[in-house]
Amino acid sequence: MPVTLTVNVPEGAAEDLWDSVRNITANSIFSAVLVAAVCLVVMKVLLKVLDRALGRSKLDPSLQKLLRGALKAGLWFVTAIIVLGCLNIEVTSLVAVLSVVGLAFSLALQNFLSNAAGGMQLLASRPFSVGDFVEAGGCSGTVEEMGMFYTKLTTPDNKLVQLPNSTVVAGNIINFSHQPTRRVELKVTASYDAPPDRVKAALARVVGGHPLVLADPEPMIKVEGYRDSAIEYVVRAWCANADYWTVYYDLLEGFKPAFDDAGIEMTYPHLNVHMAGGPERGARP
Repeated sequence: MPVTLTVNVPEGAAEDLWDSVRNITANSIFSAVLVAAVCLVVMKVLLKVLDRALGRSKLDPSLQKLLRGALKAGLWFVTAIIVLGCLNIEVTSLVAVLSVVGLAFSLALQNFLSNAAGGMQLLASRPFSVGDFVEAGGCSGTVEEMGMFYTKLTTPDNKLVQLPNSTVVAGNIINFSHQPTRRVELKVTASYDAPPDRVKAALARVVGGHPLVLADPEPMIKVEGYRDSAIEYVVRAWCANADYWTVYYDLLEGFKPAFDDAGIEMTYPHLNVHMAGGPERGARP
């Protein structure tokens, strides 16, 4: 929906500004040049101090560049105000006009500024880095780029998703690559006729025989619940983060052959119907 924005400049501000411009003298110009030179020297010194401080910090290079740019822009603004004051220009009127114009731009660029603020938050907090597999903004994928306005993810099916940073920081961010290890959790069912100890021993042979499963923390195999048609078991094993999907699918594919070798039935939902007694006496067969 289009938005209509009405900007009202304070009454008399523009006229006062124009009158002050027409009253500029040669002496005020000379003073303004000297003050500008001093301000430029001070600005250079302050930027060098900031560069040294940022060099000793652990902030992201992109955030360092942003902070330096923001300070430089602020120093230029202060310098401009001081120089204009030396020229006897009505600074109050100028600030009033610039404030109204700035408000108009901020309202027109609300989404743009929101994404920029989200980018600053991501750069400052660093919830993920390029190359991490994350879930953010309703999407999952590998981080390809962290920009000031957008974050780019490559999904497992090789699609490039560009997420606005305001969307990323507004929800939960799950980083699957941050920790060096990750736990694999699988659930499997077995018949009630199979002794639990035999089922757990079969599962343990598959888990213990996989070379990528870590011995510490120790894998865990327990009864998870008693379902309508089978007993459910849960298997939890740890592996290196990079080996997660390999271990996941290897274990999943290994359970069925292990059950077959041990004579364990891997059940599916079914219903047993038991008929009690025979036909009543005198009833037709």
